[in-house]
Amino acid sequence: MTVDAIHTTGDSIAGWRDLYREEMACQVVHDSIHARPGWTDEYLLRRDGASVGYGSVAVAGPWSEAHAIYEFYVAREARQHLFPLFEALVVTSRATHIEVQSNDVLGLVMCHAFAGSVTSESILFHDRFTTALQPEGATFRAPHAGELDDVSASQEPWHGVVEIEGAVAASGGILFHYNRPYGDIYMQVEERFRRRGLGAFLVQELKRVAYAGGHIPAVRCNPSNVASQRTLQRAGFVPCGHILTGKVAEVGESHRRL
Repeated sequence: MTVDAIHTTGDSIAGWRDLYREEMACQVVHDSIHARPGWTDEYLLRRDGASVGYGSVAVAGPWSEAHAIYEFYVAREARQHLFPLFEALVVTSRATHIEVQSNDVLGLVMCHAFAGSVTSESILFHDRFTTALQPEGATFRAPHAGELDDVSASQEPWHGVVEIEGAVAASGGILFHYNRPYGDIYMQVEERFRRRGLGAFLVQELKRVAYAGGHIPAVRCNPSNVASQRTLQRAGFVPCGHILTGKVAEVGESHRRL
């Protein structure tokens, strides 16, 4: 039996990617890379010439100098060959790094098996609690037209501001660079209004906006940002994983014949 990985197009792996997203059943943080021309190299994974899955390697943007495998999927009936299939992907793609979500079971195992010095780039959160926060004097509202810099008119319905005594104290929104229906919440609080619970209140209200629009809110933050972690937890978010990254260790050619 032989396994290999062959370079291919995004269209040829579309069906495999649907199965990957279905099995993940969560926000796929790097989902949008596939839609950016030149940002990703796609590979079909084969066993004895038959396609059994795919792998994706980020090659542009933040990964232009450190090409990283970021998606790996193999059909259930071929998973007794996971390690040689991943090794074939590493050797053929010449990827130097692996960057995966820890709630991606296959990716997590391959990351720890093939990469050294694995570290967390971000903590992932999913919504698990409904909250009823109401800081004194704070009001949540939709932004006025043109009120938020770098937010287009079409994006404004997915944004909001917290107002106190006529001043905008905090602002944020929901981004959809991910696999729908998941949307990524972001927010910022003006310096003079911090430590008053406004961040958690804003996140709470943006969650409501997301659900009202038929979306599922998600969020992530830097592992060292303790203040943001506490804010997200107060708003009902619970940690569910990490974005892990590591440098690929040297691999041999054992994948060519098993």
